[in-house]
Amino acid sequence: MSVRSTALFTDRYELTMLEAALRDGTAGRRCVFELFTRRLSGGRRFGVLAGTGRLLSLIRDFRFDDDELRFLRDHRVVDAATLTFLESYRFTGSVRGYREGELYFPGSPVLTIEGTFAEAVVLETIALSVMNYDSAVATAAARMSIAAGDRPLAEMGSRRAGEHSAVAAARAAYIAGFGATSNLEAGRAWGIPTMGTAAHSFTLLHDSEEAAFRSQIEALGTGTTLLVDTYDIRAGVETAIRVAGTGLGGVRIDSGDLPIVAAEVRTQLDELGATGTKITVTSDLDEYAIATLAAAPVDAYGVGTSLVTGSGTPTAGMVYKLVARQADDGAWVSVAKASTDKASKGGRKAAFRMLDHGTATQELIVVSDGFEAVDTSVDHPDARALQVDLVEDGTIDTSYEDNAGVARAREHHARVREELPVQALALSRSDPAIPTVYMDAE
Repeated sequence: MSVRSTALFTDRYELTMLEAALRDGTAGRRCVFELFTRRLSGGRRFGVLAGTGRLLSLIRDFRFDDDELRFLRDHRVVDAATLTFLESYRFTGSVRGYREGELYFPGSPVLTIEGTFAEAVVLETIALSVMNYDSAVATAAARMSIAAGDRPLAEMGSRRAGEHSAVAAARAAYIAGFGATSNLEAGRAWGIPTMGTAAHSFTLLHDSEEAAFRSQIEALGTGTTLLVDTYDIRAGVETAIRVAGTGLGGVRIDSGDLPIVAAEVRTQLDELGATGTKITVTSDLDEYAIATLAAAPVDAYGVGTSLVTGSGTPTAGMVYKLVARQADDGAWVSVAKASTDKASKGGRKAAFRMLDHGTATQELIVVSDGFEAVDTSVDHPDARALQVDLVEDGTIDTSYEDNAGVARAREHHARVREELPVQALALSRSDPAIPTVYMDAE
């Protein structure tokens, strides 16, 4: 199967800048770009990085084939010399960054892209498209996972997102603590467990609720979950147990005042002898609704709209900025944007998580102007180094891609989330859980 190029997932201005730089001779200057966020969107206390593995694969496929070049030529986007350059474009630089699933804070250099200006500048849009969306979903998912505690969560938001975003959202949610998805493409592409039984339409298809339940039981067995709120919840529960017996796997509730309804259903199930039948609730849940259900007899949650839209914060607010470049004499020059409320900090950065008995206390960013020697974990023995090499001289570390990369990211997230101080677990808007501190390299 042919691989579709990702090169036109690009804003036009990236190519017009490239054309101008090729004309004036600056396109070949070595540059360092940095992807970071100035603040945590939505008053969140921490962010969760997601999308890294997806981005690496997209960079591999970032090339201008005949169709892409024809479009650029026909629409006169760039001149002939730029088309010639793009025809042989391959990213040969390096990418260093936080591991997928890692926590981040304002200023965290979650990705550092180094290469010539020509090869690095054109990656801006695709990098931000992936990292902003996936990280917003992962951050929302982590908050929901914290609110849910030990109760499992399933992602069910495909119908509230674009078809490709739905798959990305399922992936990000799984990394941040969700256990399953309803999206089969996410299961195929990323190895995420899939789940799903029946919707209200299946009940409405049949002449009675009982007929629908009998059909589902015959097809899927008594371990299935029956949706009991199409008509009357109490009658639905009674019918479900009469049809399936007390060994019914579960019932799902998708409407009503969930804490009250869940308590009533639990009592009814127990009275009917179905003490092992689990209760799953859905119905427009977010982290706040999940938190209100903490004391309710609920066994699992299904979350859709709120999750795939970042629970009101659909982007992580990340930016992609040039922080250093080589001058004509080969010397490195730190550069930074000074615009009001949009300033950046120049220089190559090394990032560390300061820990006190395993609890995060500070995001330490060491800024180097020399670029020859960058701080390592040896220089900061009381901290955890946050950056890893993702791409070296154009060669991608494949261990961060595909299903194995997703599994590693999920494991890493679960591990580093344990470092959060207790105040980070609150759902209210507040300052970041730990401060970001900058220090000049010696």
